Parts: sequence; C-alpha cells; structure tokens
Amino acid sequence: MTGIPARPGYGSAFATLGFRGLRDAAPVVGVFLGVVLVWEVGLGVLGIQQFLLPRPSAIAAALVDQWPTLVDGVTYTATEAIGGLAIGGVVAIAVAFATARWTVARESLLPVAIAANSTPIIAFAPITNNWFGSDNPLSKMAIVAVMVFFPIMINTVRGLTFVSPSSLELMRSYAATEWQILRRVRIPNALPFVFTALKVATTLSVIGAVVGEYFGGPRSALGVYISGEATLFRFANAWAAIVLACLLGIGFYVVAVLAERLVLPWYAALTRGDA
Repeated sequence: MTGIPARPGYGSAFATLGFRGLRDAAPVVGVFLGVVLVWEVGLGVLGIQQFLLPRPSAIAAALVDQWPTLVDGVTYTATEAIGGLAIGGVVAIAVAFATARWTVARESLLPVAIAANSTPIIAFAPITNNWFGSDNPLSKMAIVAVMVFFPIMINTVRGLTFVSPSSLELMRSYAATEWQILRRVRIPNALPFVFTALKVATTLSVIGAVVGEYFGGPRSALGVYISGEATLFRFANAWAAIVLACLLGIGFYVVAVLAERLVLPWYAALTRGDA
C-alpha cells in the first residue's frame, strides 16, 4: 500500500516564519551594530568630549546605574502617551465619521482640526499645565491628544470617502441602506487608513508626552528627568533616558503593526508582498 505524503505540520510553518523573521531583521541589526561601533570608536578618534556626545558604553553604564529611576519614568510617560493616544484617537475617529457623513459637519469641524494641527506644541504645553496642573497626567494627555488627532482624523476621512464607485453601485443595486454600506463597505475600506494613521500617531504620542514634560511634571517623568540631568551636566544619564524614550516609541509602533496584522491579515500580507 502506497503511503500518503505527510502534510507539513505547524512546527515547520513556525520554523519557516521564524527563519523569515530573522532574515528580515538581520540588515536592521547589522546597521544598528555598525552605527554603535562607529559612534563608540569615532568619538575616541576625533576626541569629542563626553558633554557634547557621550559614548554608547557610557550611556549603557548610565542605563544600568539609573535603571530603577528610568523604569519609573518610562512607566509614567507611557501612561501619558497611551492615555492621550486613546483620547485623541477616539475623538478623531468620531469627528471623521461625522465629517464624512454630513457636509455641515465637514465645513465646521475641518477648520478646527486644521487649527489644532497648526498649534505649536511648545506654546500649547504651558496652557495645559495651567488647566490641569503640571503634575497632573491629564495635562500631557491633552498635548498628545492634540498631536495625534489630525493624522487619525484625516486618514479616517480618506478611508471612509475614497471608496470604489463600483462597490457603492453594487450595494445600492441590492437596495442596501446607508448603514449597511457604512458597515460592509466604508468601514472595511477605512481600516487600512486608520492603522496607517495609528502607526504615525504612536510615535507622535511619545514625542508629545516627553516634550510636554519639559514644561513641568513629577521627577519620575522622562522629560523632567532628561532636562534635569542635562542641566546638571550628567549627559550620559540624559542620553540613557532619551534611548528609553526612543525604544518606547518603537515599541508602540511595533504594537500597532502587530495589531494591523491581527485585524487585517490580508492587507498586511499584501503590503509585505506575500499575496
């Protein structure tokens, strides 16, 4: 009796995905290690002083030495960034639905969105500190919400309105209601736009939280820590906090990418060229 060829198991599939992930990450890791090596060696060769730009080894030592304080700062700043991103994202999506649905809402809300996007964050931070108090996380969440509002709102509007005419004609030929068209055509079409905006907004949320903290906040906040250590000429400590802020933004971005792949696997595969 002829044996039936065994189907590839989950183990081989996961091994393939793991190999592909390592292959894709290799160039990034290589470039990162190269930059760190050039940074470390170049500063010594050029004789650049530590107060201008600390070496990576000094920054790593500061990370180890200040780790408990820096972890508290990352936790506090991450809370502000996540809270502001949630507030700004919910409001932006709600405004986008109203703007895409009603002309009156578009004419009245779009100028407000443009004005919010044009507000300099440095000028806005003292105002929110005055409203909520410099030690209140809501003051930084308000800054983050303003920063992320415009990209999420604009991209969501584009996704809701830039729909294929043939899809709309097909739905109307079946006598579909506006609610059915919204649920089955417009929202699925808008989801890739929303996730694109979220990937931009995640990094903006960390920037807004840290910059807002430069104007006041508890000692544990990353922005306050960076400005305080730089004032005291402890630049290695300040750079250690900057590195963690960068990693926090990268972590938020990775979460957004993973969420996109989970919610929209077909779109993620298309953008990677797998389809």
